[in-house]
Amino acid sequence: MGKLRFLFALWMAKLSIPALKITHHDGTDFPGSLACRLCPDFLRYVGKPPTIVAITGTNGKTTVSNLLTDALEASGKNVLSNRAGSNIVSGISTALLKGCDLLGRMRPYDLAVLEIDERSSPRIYPYVKPSFVIVTNLTRDSIMRNAHPAYIADILTRNIPTGATMILNADDLISCGVSPENPRVYFGIDRLPGDTVACKNLIDDLRICPKCSAKLTYIYRHYHHIGKAVCPACGFHSPDSDYLATDVNMEEGTMSLREGGTNYRYRLISDSVPNLYNMVTVIAALRQLGYSHGEIIPLLAKASITSTRYQAEQVGHVTLIRQMSKEKNALAGSRTFQYIAQRPGRKELLLMMNCLGDAHHWSENTCWIFDADFEYLKDDSVTQLVCTGARCRDYKLRLLMAGVPENRIVCQPDEFKAAECLHYTPGDDVYVLFGTDSMALSYRVYDHMKQTALQRAAEQDKKGQVQA
Repeated sequence: MGKLRFLFALWMAKLSIPALKITHHDGTDFPGSLACRLCPDFLRYVGKPPTIVAITGTNGKTTVSNLLTDALEASGKNVLSNRAGSNIVSGISTALLKGCDLLGRMRPYDLAVLEIDERSSPRIYPYVKPSFVIVTNLTRDSIMRNAHPAYIADILTRNIPTGATMILNADDLISCGVSPENPRVYFGIDRLPGDTVACKNLIDDLRICPKCSAKLTYIYRHYHHIGKAVCPACGFHSPDSDYLATDVNMEEGTMSLREGGTNYRYRLISDSVPNLYNMVTVIAALRQLGYSHGEIIPLLAKASITSTRYQAEQVGHVTLIRQMSKEKNALAGSRTFQYIAQRPGRKELLLMMNCLGDAHHWSENTCWIFDADFEYLKDDSVTQLVCTGARCRDYKLRLLMAGVPENRIVCQPDEFKAAECLHYTPGDDVYVLFGTDSMALSYRVYDHMKQTALQRAAEQDKKGQVQA
């Protein structure tokens, strides 16, 4: 009976896919959601590839998943993946059912690379048994959903299968402790210029030793609690990295990857520390899958961050940039703000990291806004900040608290009108920062910004001709 129910659910779900295409929906979630409604244990029966790499963690899951998938496909592998980031039960079910035939048998994929939501672990790992589990990091995320990262670490430890090899961030003492009985390897980044000992950020999720509760001593921090630490009381310390990024030169775009005392030279895929971690994570995963550094270097040489997360282009007299900055994720926001502030030249920002559901409720927990380091945005290079969406006034209040001069701040709830409030001063970098909820809206707003930028450029050119 169970198998018949599974087949019925599979066929109905597969029939929904062309229907979604006709109606111009992406279909990354609904087919799996339908299948699980019709057959609650759908994941038990659906076929899986022989090797599964699961990717979880607070930040970087989608980027790591897509980079790893791109590299594997470039090497000739047939890879099943949930590229769009649909990472809960319905999304995983959708990816697997798309990869199987009408009897639920998996087509000849070499392996699967699956981004998996941490909270969904209890419903996924009983049926999806990964060979490798990558934990990018565990930091403070949506406090309304995830609470403290140690809570998420416990969920993962209780649900990840014991046979899976863990690929862990040695610089994050929270995530590197997940599933301690499993085989494990570590990746990390050596000391960088600008690293500190004291935490300069509002969020510091690990101050005391996980073993004896004494105060930790940090040797260096890249940001927040991410770095190298030791407990002076019991000797507990960050583990040594099997794959260590060292000799990092952001200006030249190079680094060395140290493994077993040997350094291998790589080109960077980005000039930000979070994406440096993403790259090192992918290298560690490929090494565990049996690739040599000689094979990995050319595979990553052409790699790039997915356009759903970041895109930039010259439009008129400005550079327009779409950049994700997750709503309800203070650490992700802080990293984005710091990156922008440290970039050369002038910047104008459109802040629309909004939870779209907030527009329909009179109240929501906005604590994440006050945990994010908006202080980076008071830098003089940030000449204008346009706040938009349902939370625009909350953003304005937080910016004022951070010391941003009020004359730099514009508050406009309508996203499209907000795009027209930007100056588009020639030579500026003009950003739209969006969250996961507002990703689809960000594309439309970005298109409107392009039109506005071209109009402003024409007006600026005309004024220049008149003056001439």
